[in-house]
Amino acid sequence: MITLFGLKFRYNKVMTKYKINNSDFYNFIVGIRSYFDKNATTIHKARNELKVIHYNDVDTIVKSFKIPHLLNRLIYSFFRDTKAKKSYKNSLKIIQFVPKPIGYIEFYDFWLLKKSYFISEKFDFDFTIREPLLDNTFKDRENILRAFARFTLRLHNSGIFHKDYSPGNILIKKTKKEYIFKVVDINRMEFKQLSQRNRAKGFAKLWANDDLLKIIADEYALHYNVDKKFKNQVLYFSNKNRKIKNIKKRLKGQPVND
Repeated sequence: MITLFGLKFRYNKVMTKYKINNSDFYNFIVGIRSYFDKNATTIHKARNELKVIHYNDVDTIVKSFKIPHLLNRLIYSFFRDTKAKKSYKNSLKIIQFVPKPIGYIEFYDFWLLKKSYFISEKFDFDFTIREPLLDNTFKDRENILRAFARFTLRLHNSGIFHKDYSPGNILIKKTKKEYIFKVVDINRMEFKQLSQRNRAKGFAKLWANDDLLKIIADEYALHYNVDKKFKNQVLYFSNKNRKIKNIKKRLKGQPVND
């Protein structure tokens, strides 16, 4: 019980919010902090941490989002969806393009966001788009890049603009008949009808060389009516992104990749 302006209020020190796409995972999600802390299978750790956790005969990917600083705790608590919630909502919107979502959960302390998690099924990919982009000897390289261009076109034609369409966020599984693509890290997306300029800009964060981008742009143009400027637009936005990122790296004293 607290008193504010002479009025008394009841409150819970700890509060949770969650959504679950599969009731079989209820106990897993509400107890996610314990499962996460006890599990050592980290596959990525930077600002956020990802772990593979096996539950109910299913391999899941659990993404733990970093506790935001105070201002963002206020924003995410009262004015904006958390990254975990956006990841879940966006997954449901584009479910054919992403690993199957399971749910998300948010933990609050004194009404302020503390921790949040997004949980999905693990997609057993063979490699990311990074490998064929960087390895000149990668097997079936050109066919993979052309398949990637067609996959991106499907995203764009569905009104999806992934704002972090970078190599590590594009997963690829090879089957006997085709390459299957899935995208991850999807809390930053826009849903809109894409102009040609938007479509060209969608490839900007691949950090690919111009020759590879030309292959991708050529394949894209084979299946969508773009004008002659499209290929140059793809190269322009890619080079612009590279220059901006390298300027920031130089200012931080980090090595650059021209």
